[in-house]
Amino acid sequence: MLIFTLFSAGSSGAAAQDRAPVAPAAIGELPAAAPTTSPAEETAPQSLEALVAAQDMPADLSPELKCLAGAIYFEARSESLAGQLAVGRVIVARTQSGRFPDSYCGVVYQPSQFSFVRGRAMPEINTDSAMWQNAVAVARIADAGSWQSEAEGALFFHSARVAPHWRMRRIAQVDNHVFYR
Repeated sequence: MLIFTLFSAGSSGAAAQDRAPVAPAAIGELPAAAPTTSPAEETAPQSLEALVAAQDMPADLSPELKCLAGAIYFEARSESLAGQLAVGRVIVARTQSGRFPDSYCGVVYQPSQFSFVRGRAMPEINTDSAMWQNAVAVARIADAGSWQSEAEGALFFHSARVAPHWRMRRIAQVDNHVFYR
């Protein structure tokens, strides 16, 4: 953990000299314990960007994670990482809802749900691209639930450029998608 000391403008370090001297501990007295943090807190990423960067690219991706990453790639690859995560979390939420298929591939290939699906197939993906690698990292985060989305709990979304007038509770708009429960 890095700790930075900030000085106000015009300060030449005098603030450090103004501190009261620290008395040495009496013989036999233990010094006060420093605040502790757990190893998880010390290594926990402080942003979604850091968490994505910390993901390693697996050599072999399961078919289910390929479906989730593919949906994120085709639906939101040009969106922010938060927008990609929101799309991924909708697919995860659908599998857990009891209202949709219980697998990522089942949700993605369900008829009339995702416009990029043609004949139960996804278009070809350039798996060497940075966009695909981001989609895989975001899929792993969405699957693990290791970062909460701004649209957490949403089961539906559409492009912000359309207005279907759904009679559902609007949860959020993240980038170019509007999310509902």
